[in-house]
Amino acid sequence: MCGRYRLTRSDRRLNETFDVEGDFDIAPRYNIAPSQPVLTIRQEPRRRRQFSTMRWGLVPFWAKDSSIGFKTINARGEAVQTTPSFRDPFKSQRCLIPADGFYEWARNGKVKRPYCFEVGEAEVFAFAGLWDTWLDPNGSILESCTILTTTPNLLLSNFHDRMPVILHPENYAAWLTPGNTDAALEMLKPCERMMRSYPVSTRLNQVQNDDPDCAAPLEPEAPPQGRLF
Repeated sequence: MCGRYRLTRSDRRLNETFDVEGDFDIAPRYNIAPSQPVLTIRQEPRRRRQFSTMRWGLVPFWAKDSSIGFKTINARGEAVQTTPSFRDPFKSQRCLIPADGFYEWARNGKVKRPYCFEVGEAEVFAFAGLWDTWLDPNGSILESCTILTTTPNLLLSNFHDRMPVILHPENYAAWLTPGNTDAALEMLKPCERMMRSYPVSTRLNQVQNDDPDCAAPLEPEAPPQGRLF
């Protein structure tokens, strides 16, 4: 699964990486959590790619209330065509969710330690995402999204039985093009690019902590100092 990630790059870097039209004021985020606003990239018909801010946790257009979004932060790629919440968005409402790292937890004795996962040399990459629009009883529009998951690659298999779908850059255009679902399904596979991981502080466990220390590699613990007699 994917329950926390980070995005720390400048808007200029994201414009260049994803060929996005227009400016967007983006503050660095080191501990992005479900239900928070997240940056997405989508492509309107006959227009260039554009940034959009959506809530993380997809609320389908037919939902009675928005609380379903707490259960839909991730979408299993194997069931995306049959799960009611994701079936229609998969056909025509696919998006990119940019990131430069994500987190998973591993138990070390009595402590669950968070680890940061990066692609290449901390490159910017894109999760495969879906989005939908929901109209609340007061007439306000909520746009929300989900991150697709798949089986883990070798690195992630030591931490979890799922991992987020990380799209290859050459597939961005096809993923954003409505329809073409057979090709989109082929993209829902474990990341084959070089990845690395490292432990980070348990400060990450608290969503209110959102600063560089959340993503900083932990210093190795110093060995006990001997005493001289």
